[in-house]
Amino acid sequence: MSSTAVLLDELAAERTEDAVPDRLRTWAAAGRPELRRAGILRGAAQLGTVLWASGLSWAAQQGLSALHGDLPTADVVPPALLTAAGVALRAGLLAAGDAAAARGARDVREALRRRIIETALPARGPARTALGDAAPARAVDGEVDQLTDWLTGYLPARTTMLLGSGLVLAAIACRSWFVALLVLAATPLLPANLKVIGLGTQAAVRAQLSAIRGHQARLLDHLRGLPTLAGLGAHDEAARALERDDGEVARRTEKVLRIAFLSTAWVELLITGTLAVVATYCGLVLLDYLHLPVVPDRMSLSAALFVLVLVPAYFAPARDLAAGYHARAQAAAAAELLAPVLDTPGENVLPPAEPVRPGRRGAAPAGVRLEAVTVRHPEREAPALDGVSVQLAPAECLVVTGPSGAGKSSLLAVAAGLSAPHDGRALHVLDGRAVPADPGRVSWVGQPAHLLPGTLRENLLLARPTASDHDLLGAAAALGFEDLLDTLPQGLDTPLGERGTGLSSGQSQQLALVRALLRDAPLLCLDEPTAHLDQEAEQRVLSALRTLARDRTVLLATHSPALLPLADQVITLDHGRAR
Repeated sequence: MSSTAVLLDELAAERTEDAVPDRLRTWAAAGRPELRRAGILRGAAQLGTVLWASGLSWAAQQGLSALHGDLPTADVVPPALLTAAGVALRAGLLAAGDAAAARGARDVREALRRRIIETALPARGPARTALGDAAPARAVDGEVDQLTDWLTGYLPARTTMLLGSGLVLAAIACRSWFVALLVLAATPLLPANLKVIGLGTQAAVRAQLSAIRGHQARLLDHLRGLPTLAGLGAHDEAARALERDDGEVARRTEKVLRIAFLSTAWVELLITGTLAVVATYCGLVLLDYLHLPVVPDRMSLSAALFVLVLVPAYFAPARDLAAGYHARAQAAAAAELLAPVLDTPGENVLPPAEPVRPGRRGAAPAGVRLEAVTVRHPEREAPALDGVSVQLAPAECLVVTGPSGAGKSSLLAVAAGLSAPHDGRALHVLDGRAVPADPGRVSWVGQPAHLLPGTLRENLLLARPTASDHDLLGAAAALGFEDLLDTLPQGLDTPLGERGTGLSSGQSQQLALVRALLRDAPLLCLDEPTAHLDQEAEQRVLSALRTLARDRTVLLATHSPALLPLADQVITLDHGRAR
């Protein structure tokens, strides 16, 4: 295939992927003022290059004039000062431009990370339940950083090229219009070369980032299931699978680097060729070997040195733009992976109501209304919930039973506003007024109880950050868990590991219930609160639930018959349907 055909294919592919550049431009808006300032400062830095090139050529001319006599010190100082001033001006403007680019990139990254966290962990409205654990973490930690080179390099480089190269070209034209014409003639080759640089890069980077994301997700799953793998004797096979993934990531990374190095060499070849042509012309003119019509055949040493120094400076912004074009392809690949994390489907967006804050006291219980709710999961053909309707009055308790996989957890998530139904509506009833379900007015106790690394106090303060130690101890006592802290070595300062390591299942569940009491939201959702507990621990939790259920609306999913006496209503789910 010819290079022209390749270039046309690349241009056609770019037109079909307009959504990615549009998305990148939208994301870059948060840092655009600083990025534009960076481009202007870097372009203006070429004034410093012109100054020190002038000083250097002036000094060379002075030295040539003094070949047959002494060179007075007074004649050396002005060129040296001009050269030093140019170097200082260039360094200062470049440093200011780099700082502005870093600030703009930081603003964009922070805005994107904030959106990712708000999407994965919304303060109100439904969560993105289709996202895996690793996708938002990888997006925040790695894929957002893939945009940095594009933000700090490519976006400012376009402004830098127009301003900086324009200044240098004007300076060259002042000393030799013919050299300026030669340089200008080589300029149209750059856009085509930049397209060639991007050819294949985006696909290679996308494959690399996808491999990294898959490798990290699999590693996380293997670490979580390590005891099970060891118990089944499958740890060696798991290690070999991870080794294969690691090798695939290495191969794809090597391919990306190979494309980057080869494409950059193409631009360097163009710049070197242009400089060789200019140097040949200057040499022939200085040696008086060139006598052609129209072509100037006279040039001083000072002028020749000046233009030879500035020709690479003219192409320097183009070199940066070439490197930035590779970064642009890398950013486009990262954007395709970030899009599913950031883009929320429009049909699932509900107008948010004002949420109940964690520390709000005395809020009236909320009713719950589910109207023909249907929920589907991508991995399953059958719906998790199929046209389920629920009407729960304020301060009542609904117990949801059914076999595993019947849809109990899905029903609770929809009722709490943590998951948006594909069909139907989930509403909370406040003072007789139906509003969209919102997790801001819900206390959630899941299965298992999720505790974060830190101290026991820090985990309890998640529910009410302003609570004192007296409030924390009082909440535990109100639920009959006075001995919870007595059995722990450091009381509220007891350190907990990931997922509550350091506590038994019963202690973790008690701590989760204390946290729910501290939050004091008008709607309480409990997903299998007595699962995996012995009979004594189950009775303690049951007693605590009676306390928690006072003046609250409760939705409770359970397999345990011991919790049925708490219910004002009972529904049984079977394959996503209520019966």
